[in-house]
Amino acid sequence: MAAKLIEKRFHNVPGKLRVAELFFDVPVDYSKPNDGTLRVFARSIARFNKPVEPTKEEPKLPWLVYLQGGPGFGCSAPQNYGWVDPALTKGYQVLFLDQRGTGLSSTITAGTLARQGDAIKQAEYLKNFRADNIVRDCEAIRKCLTEDYPEEQRKWSIIGQSFGGFCATTYLSKFPEGLTEAFLCGGLPPLVNDPTPVYSRTFEKVEERNRAYYDKFPEDVGRVKKIMQYLTQNHVALSSGQLTPARFQQLGILFGFHGGLNNVHDIVLRTSNDLEIFGSLTRPTLAIIDANGGMDKNIIYAILHEAIYCQGKASLWAADKRRAEIPRFEINESQPGIYFTGEMVFKDMFDSYNELGDVREVAEILATTTDWPALYDEAQLAKNEVPVYAATYIDDMYVHFDMASSTAAKIKGTKQFITNTMYHDGLGSRSGEVMRQLFNLRDDSMD
Repeated sequence: MAAKLIEKRFHNVPGKLRVAELFFDVPVDYSKPNDGTLRVFARSIARFNKPVEPTKEEPKLPWLVYLQGGPGFGCSAPQNYGWVDPALTKGYQVLFLDQRGTGLSSTITAGTLARQGDAIKQAEYLKNFRADNIVRDCEAIRKCLTEDYPEEQRKWSIIGQSFGGFCATTYLSKFPEGLTEAFLCGGLPPLVNDPTPVYSRTFEKVEERNRAYYDKFPEDVGRVKKIMQYLTQNHVALSSGQLTPARFQQLGILFGFHGGLNNVHDIVLRTSNDLEIFGSLTRPTLAIIDANGGMDKNIIYAILHEAIYCQGKASLWAADKRRAEIPRFEINESQPGIYFTGEMVFKDMFDSYNELGDVREVAEILATTTDWPALYDEAQLAKNEVPVYAATYIDDMYVHFDMASSTAAKIKGTKQFITNTMYHDGLGSRSGEVMRQLFNLRDDSMD
């Protein structure tokens, strides 16, 4: 079924873009289309062009749909993405989709979720917010936006960053007939049934990045220990909750980005300096630490992060279990250096964030849920006919290279650009090079 277009408004970004703001209605549950709808938001963009001789009809450009990383994050304004210009130059119009529950798409917060009823009903509702229904939304919107296209032009292309690549792989599994091509950036998902095998590998990469951090900033070994000691002995309030030692440890998520080691060092230096001069933490320092959390503003990330790996099995707080098995992640002064964590979700987050505390029971229910439907069809992927072009990063801290490579081998016809000169955010930090390489794969320009 096609999505219902509710509203469409245009504006221009002078000299750059023609933007349409689009609102659609789609079913909450596609198996029960009459049991309620969601409002989904997207922005379409094309070159801003004012011809000398105006034409009555806008050209029907091919679509390239952007699937944002996450889960749980909406899209920024289109002009903030460096890869947009190369895409428009190639002749696409781009659709930025706020995935259901994110951005302006029926945003999930503790407050909006509470409208569904008790924790059991909230958990049932959230089961509709994984990749399988995100791609169903894409298909419904595609049918709406291409309704007046010639039949042979109704397919569209997708580009997925990180979790967006996971969604793209679900798209290839379930609705390949809607796709012209798929570009994946740091987003070849592990084809697993639960997150346990994922964390057995990703923690290795996080340990590696911690070693690189302390090798670069050996003076931070002592600073981090003193900070942890202070946070253990004092209640430190943040706007979003409490700054616990474990929450400070979570700053290691930045290690997966370009410049991440320096960014963590700057925060550690500032925090240590506050303690040395004042014996407490200043408001600017706390604001910086709080801004690098974000769990309170994107609760889908915390609640469904492990569930994005589940197919017929429960997640059972897999990251917590794995962390407990690795001594270097213990907050213990006897350690040669206390390690930071990475892109994982832990139970203690539901104690240190006020917003997450309100959905603790919901998270517990979902962590023990086993009836997750399949996200990937390996038989379909093995006979895939849709061209797939993937940027894969050897030093990716978020999506382990070995697992990504294994998945690439299982998707027929996948072409990879593999590099050890970029991290997980290559599409954002090295936009021009990533897009050039992906288009080279597409255009088969290698001789």
